[in-house]
Amino acid sequence: MATLLDLIGDTPLVEVKRLDCGPCRLFLKLESANPSGSIKDRPARAMIEAAEAAGQLKPGGTIVEATAGNTGLGLALVAGQKNYRTILVVPDKMSREKILHARALGAQVHITRSDVGKGHPDYYQDMALTITSRTKGAIFINQFENPANPLAHETATAPELLRQMNGDIDAIVVGVGSGGTLTGIGRFMKRASPKTEMVLADPVGSVLAPFINSGEMIEAGSWTVEGIGEDFVPANADLSLVKAAYSITDQESYAAARNLLRKEGIFAGSSSGTLLAAALRYCKLQTKPKRVVSLVCDSGAKYLSKVFNDAFLAQEGWIERTRSGTVRDLVINRHEEGGAVEVRPQDTLRTVFARMRAADVSQLPVVEDDTIVGLVDESDLLSALITDTDDPAHGFNRTVKDVMVTRLETISADAPIRDLVPLFRKDYVAIVVENGRFLGLVTRIDMINHFRVGTS
Repeated sequence: MATLLDLIGDTPLVEVKRLDCGPCRLFLKLESANPSGSIKDRPARAMIEAAEAAGQLKPGGTIVEATAGNTGLGLALVAGQKNYRTILVVPDKMSREKILHARALGAQVHITRSDVGKGHPDYYQDMALTITSRTKGAIFINQFENPANPLAHETATAPELLRQMNGDIDAIVVGVGSGGTLTGIGRFMKRASPKTEMVLADPVGSVLAPFINSGEMIEAGSWTVEGIGEDFVPANADLSLVKAAYSITDQESYAAARNLLRKEGIFAGSSSGTLLAAALRYCKLQTKPKRVVSLVCDSGAKYLSKVFNDAFLAQEGWIERTRSGTVRDLVINRHEEGGAVEVRPQDTLRTVFARMRAADVSQLPVVEDDTIVGLVDESDLLSALITDTDDPAHGFNRTVKDVMVTRLETISADAPIRDLVPLFRKDYVAIVVENGRFLGLVTRIDMINHFRVGTS
């Protein structure tokens, strides 16, 4: 009888049929089919079993790792099956879904800064080392230097690929986070299939592709794609194996992941979008047919709040909207598009609370027939419930129209952005209207984000 850990690996391979691959055929290995939903289950199991074999990991011990999320999930999954404790340190740009998943698996998660580099105490690897040193019975698994990481791909992932492709692969497109996938697959292919080219897909802002292409180490930038790209060259990354390297923007990565779902029905995450975009670029540059392979590194379910969230894309300025230089530009969640979280006058306060909690907001517009007729916020809700302390259920059953604020200050969508400042100084949320119809709300954070996107 197979155990859960026996389900790691032997993932399916599918051919892309509806995307433009130029003269080439493109195949994707669905690493999202692993138990925790990512390729990182492979090195996670290998690194833990290597530590056991070396006597470094004792029964009841603790595994500490600095991770972009997926390695941590794999470690937490395997550790849970083997009765070890897991402590993960993750940068604050990681998706909410990954963090919740790790905690659900029983891992202790520490969130740290993503805007600092090696040597800073808040850098995720430095913090992981500090936690390891002060935790009895803990080992730092260190995917970036652990030889069991690339070995997992050299002995399993790569042979699977070559077998599934009937021994005929012209190029394999991978990303580098720790370097294990590139190095493991690249080493195997160098021996077993010398014609196979290793192609690097790298986020814009990472130092790796520029270093390969120019030989110069640039200053690292920032990127939102998770799991790949680095501000240094990991010890496990043998960049000499790379034949070609492409830098892919966050916007292109997200668009590729979304397009992959629409066209091929494959639900993939942000790093898979980077790999796909690079693979398609490589394919279209070829003059002769080639058989190209890439990876679906993890599931898109880990990125619903980012890659597949229109509001997030709008906040990043990646949704095509005509820019007017007016307040209209700052309305992210628009009523006319169904994006605004709102209530009706006849809704109950129970509905108000449920929507506030689900959307993580503190106030809601009250809309009737495309017209805003009021606002209800946390203080209105609390005041109503306090008056019904003897019967809280009655308080929650009251209607919005009983408690909403109806004296509203609105601002025209065509107003200059600076006209928002007096409203914010009075602690108001900006209620934006266009030709008498409700367009949406603008908060201080929306204005701050507008300046961030405009200066990035």
